[in-house]
Amino acid sequence: MGIIQSVTQKIMYIGLLLFVIPMILPAQTLSQILGTQTERTLIAQESQVRVDKVVTQTRSMEDQYRATLKEIDGLLIYNKLLELQIENQERVKVDLEQSIANVAIVNRQIVPVMTRMIDSLEQFISLDVPFLNQERTNRVKGLKELMSRQDVTVAEKFRKVTEAYQIENDYGRTIETYKDTLEVDGAFLELDFLRIGRIALMYQSVDGKISGVWNQGTQSWDDASGQRNQIKLGL
Repeated sequence: MGIIQSVTQKIMYIGLLLFVIPMILPAQTLSQILGTQTERTLIAQESQVRVDKVVTQTRSMEDQYRATLKEIDGLLIYNKLLELQIENQERVKVDLEQSIANVAIVNRQIVPVMTRMIDSLEQFISLDVPFLNQERTNRVKGLKELMSRQDVTVAEKFRKVTEAYQIENDYGRTIETYKDTLEVDGAFLELDFLRIGRIALMYQSVDGKISGVWNQGTQSWDDASGQRNQIKLGL
């Protein structure tokens, strides 16, 4: 019973102290305590704001760093591709230089061949059936002039030479009529000519009174008055 009474007295004493202490402390001291607490709260809030800014800046820098790494990776890949492209260009350059060298060699070899081809064509025309003499002779003359021109490629010269050969080749498979002048009995006459491939070449005057046929064996013109009507039909 005595113990319970003693504990009860202690509790009452503590409660009295808790009630009296606020009355004993000055009002200014309590205000200072509250002010200090508020100031600490504001400082803590400001610190948190600064921390948040630092975190945001850090994240931004981290994002920039990652973006920079990606850009560097892209540049490395681009540089690798560029190196491969340069290597390919170097190979193409070497191949091109080799091709140019080969072309120069071919040009040196083919030019004499073309010259001989033109000479052979000229000789062939002089020995052939004498049709379209002026046209064919001018074609050979043009080829000779072409060979001396520096502004014309070797390929174009070769094309022209082979074209002339093709034209001459086609003459052997075609039939045509044309007008030309020819000296007959000391007089130059305007005549109608009939060519049948390279087999026959005939002419007849406009009035039909004079007819002739080329004799390849004698390399001369023979009178063809007996074939006047046949020639006229062909013309």
